[in-house]
Amino acid sequence: MQGNWALAKKRARLEQRARIVQTIRSFFIERDFLEVETPHRIPGNAPEAHIDAVPSDGWFLHTSPELCMKRLLAAGYPRLFQLCRCWRAAERGARHLPEFAMLEWYVAHCDYHLLMQQCEALLGALLPEEILTYQGRAIDLGSPWERLTVAEAFDRFGSRSLQQALREDRFDEIISLEIEPRLGIQRPTFLIEYPSELAALARRHPQRPGVAERFELYIAGLEVANAFSELTDPVEQRQRFAAEEALRRKSGKPPYPSPEPFLLELDAMPEAAGIALGLDRLVMLLTDAATIDDVVAFTPELL
Repeated sequence: MQGNWALAKKRARLEQRARIVQTIRSFFIERDFLEVETPHRIPGNAPEAHIDAVPSDGWFLHTSPELCMKRLLAAGYPRLFQLCRCWRAAERGARHLPEFAMLEWYVAHCDYHLLMQQCEALLGALLPEEILTYQGRAIDLGSPWERLTVAEAFDRFGSRSLQQALREDRFDEIISLEIEPRLGIQRPTFLIEYPSELAALARRHPQRPGVAERFELYIAGLEVANAFSELTDPVEQRQRFAAEEALRRKSGKPPYPSPEPFLLELDAMPEAAGIALGLDRLVMLLTDAATIDDVVAFTPELL
């Protein structure tokens, strides 16, 4: 009996997932976004110290479609979105899959503030009643959502300040264990203004260069999206990639090739902002699923 109930619940969630994807696609098409498809297998991803790509016959499966989508921005396409599969090595848990679904969108001639408004509008389209009930907790989706700087989050929830955490190399630990579980509990939270050294592809804040115009969106303690105003200076971007690659090699990770076509075209890219939203996690929230396994047809262990 329990097995039949679980199968029925999984089927209901997969049906809901299909409707969510259809609504997302309609949302962007109605706003004059171009849906694109970019290659999943590429010569090299953006080198980031904490993200490991899956090798594929001398190339790599993409960890995100961002490099190709930004090249399309540089080629003159002003509003883009993509729903696709992505791969990241050694990521598995209640909220992680090594192969997962991503929604990314990019807008020319804007900054990350517009993306916050678009996140609010997208969730409004998916849940017009503006109340999300997740794991017994009611979350108010009415806008505006909370904006909280990283420094404020450390002061409010962390066991030490942001600067202390950075000096002690404990930023990720404190964010994950102390801060994330307390974000987006009563209403969604945009965690904004990350330290610039933790935003490899983001533009520095024009008035406060020590922080970047980057945010992560949290709902019910779950990170849902990562976004930023794009860095468009190819010289600075090359330097940042070199710094990330040095960190990778220092930690014993294999070297990654530099994404030269992206760097060569970056100078033509207009001011823009882009966002990566985890579709599986969004479906978790909208279907009240406790784990990511509950919202996909097959987990790696079943293949």
